[in-house]
Order: sequence, then structure tokens, then C-alpha cells
Amino acid sequence: MSTALEVQISTDTSKMQLDKVFQYLSQEAYWSKGLPREVFDRSVENSICFGAYLPNGDQVAFARVITDKATFAYLADVFVAESQRGQGLSKHLIQEILSHSDLQGLRRFSLATADAHELYKKFGFTPLSVPEIMMERLNRSIYETAL
Repeated sequence: MSTALEVQISTDTSKMQLDKVFQYLSQEAYWSKGLPREVFDRSVENSICFGAYLPNGDQVAFARVITDKATFAYLADVFVAESQRGQGLSKHLIQEILSHSDLQGLRRFSLATADAHELYKKFGFTPLSVPEIMMERLNRSIYETAL
């Protein structure tokens, strides 16, 4: 097992083990089961992606940020490999994301989570301050119909 300090975090997509990331997101993640590969590839191409790597090069975490790099960002698809959980890696990853030069001075940085509220609270994320102004258009079954 490794600690977060032994892990390198990079936004270099050429280093990313995209097959491994896609497998997790399309088969294991509760929020994206059934994700088509072409949709995944397009999401990576149009986001700032973060990978975390062990010294041997094995990718053990992933996150992506959708942003205009000026006013808004949305954190998505965050996961840490099960073998690396509980060692501070998620905190290290979020710190790296929030300190990234393209993500400074944003008015709003959003995310959605079903189970990691305590993690994100440590970094200043809160429930929506004025939820009545926020809206969404959500198609929960979109990946089911794409299969």
C-alpha cells in the first residue's frame, strides 16, 4: 500500500490509463454505469483531467473538471481505486485540483455527490446557498438507452 505522498498527480492525459478509468466509470461507478466509450472519450477531451499514479506508473485515481477557466467549474467522475482508499489520497487529489492554475478565481465550483459530503466540506464545498435559483435537466436513464 502507498500513502498519498508517494502518489504523483498529473493532468497529462497521455499518461492516463483510459481503459482502466473507462472500465471503472462504465461498470462500477453508481453515477455512470453503462457510459458509452465514445461519450467517455469526448468527456476526457473536453475537460481538465487529473490522474494519480503510484511510483510504478499504475493509475489509482481519477477526476475531471469541466470549466470555462474563468467563472465556473464542475468537478466530476472522482474516484480512488479501492486498494488505495483510506490513506488520504482523495484529500491530496482535491487539494491538487483546487490549486490548479486554470481553476483560480472562479465564481462557482460545483459538484454532485451521494456519499462524500464530509470530504468536500473540508475544502469549502457546501450545500447550495440558494437552491431555488439552481435548475437542472437530468436524464438518469441516458446510458441505459445507449447500450
